[in-house]
Amino acid sequence: MSLLKPGKVKGVRFDTLEKICVYLNCQPGDLLVHESGEESG
Repeated sequence: MSLLKPGKVKGVRFDTLEKICVYLNCQPGDLLVHESGEESG
């Protein structure tokens, strides 16, 4: 969690996301935001 807050993580595994959602009693859409213009490659 300490790496997620400052944005140092490029991705999250689905099982990790599920555990966070269970703990916070929320849905993935409550946590995730799409920001356009952040394309890599």
